[in-house]
Amino acid sequence: RTVAETVRVDRLAGIAREAAEQTERLDVPEVRAPVSLAKALDRWPADRLLIYADEAGDDAGKPWGGGAGRGGPLLEAIAALPRGGALSLLIGPEGGFEPEERRMLRALPFVIPVSLGPRILRAETAAVAALAVIQAARGDWAG
Repeated sequence: RTVAETVRVDRLAGIAREAAEQTERLDVPEVRAPVSLAKALDRWPADRLLIYADEAGDDAGKPWGGGAGRGGPLLEAIAALPRGGALSLLIGPEGGFEPEERRMLRALPFVIPVSLGPRILRAETAAVAALAVIQAARGDWAG
């Protein structure tokens, strides 16, 4: 549900470059033009797991879809994964994914739906919170 005309790829690339310099990262993350979710999933490499924050339930008649059908806790999902291997994170738009998008994602074998818990987070906050959990659980922050 992003309005693609408002996404300035050059601005985002500049932010990525500045962040890489600030953190003394040797490479700069690539920023690409937006694509539809269906197109991104169609091109997705099957050997790369995709964790996606699925905060909605399956009952269209209840607020936020009710309680059934939500993803399991992120930390539990990470703990159950084998060590190593490529992993990506997908955070949805404000208001969450549409039911059709949820069905599309859940039908793919490389997709792992998770919940970030009971708090409603902004997309940018949710991404940072989820990445911190993933890094801690996968040993990136281990002493």
